[in-house]
Amino acid sequence: MGNAILYIILLLIIGFIVAYLILKYVPLKFKPILNLIFLALAIFFSYNIYNSIYEPVKFNKTKIRRYKKIINKLKDIRNAEIAHRDVTGDYTGNFDSLIKFIDTAKFVITEQRDSSYKYYDKAYKIDREKDTIIIDTLGYASVKDSLFKNDNRYKEMMWVPIPGKEKQVKFELKHSYVTKSNVKVPVFMARVDKGLVLYDQNPDLVAQEKTIKSTKEINGPYIQVGSLDEVTDSGNWPKLYDIKDE
Repeated sequence: MGNAILYIILLLIIGFIVAYLILKYVPLKFKPILNLIFLALAIFFSYNIYNSIYEPVKFNKTKIRRYKKIINKLKDIRNAEIAHRDVTGDYTGNFDSLIKFIDTAKFVITEQRDSSYKYYDKAYKIDREKDTIIIDTLGYASVKDSLFKNDNRYKEMMWVPIPGKEKQVKFELKHSYVTKSNVKVPVFMARVDKGLVLYDQNPDLVAQEKTIKSTKEINGPYIQVGSLDEVTDSGNWPKLYDIKDE
């Protein structure tokens, strides 16, 4: 937007200078021809000024619309990965395995209750009471029904929703481990390059988008959930993208 304002100011200055020179030095008989030329130039520059102002606005609307759809898919991937970890103890870096898991796996439904028991204390030679927690298994619940109910969208969650490139670009999905307090902890990451999402947009605006740093934007070159460097299942998007109502 700042560049557009400078562009407009520069054109206005040039226009005033040219108009002054025409009035002072161009013979009267040539002025009708010059008027037509300047009319054409005015239309041309007006079009360019309009584009320089409106194109970033249009780019931003397109970006947000596409990002919201992508983030919804990343949330599905995150929920599936968390379920995979809860049931198996680990994440997966393979979409086929993740989909098969959703189709077949079940959550264990448990109930915890406080209890106590007596034991003989050899040191004091008396019976003592100790508190404990008893975990009862009540049943099992389908992972598919719990996460997606009657919706089969998880079967295509690997595809990045890009207009004009349906089922052509896959999310990058990886899993690894990080060491915390001498304990190996599983981590996962799913992401897509912004350049792939905005392939048909102005290259200069896309380049700016990939280097953006703001609390109200998705920073960096990727739209991402999870991390291979730290224990987190958060996405790198701001709260704007968690609001359902556009």
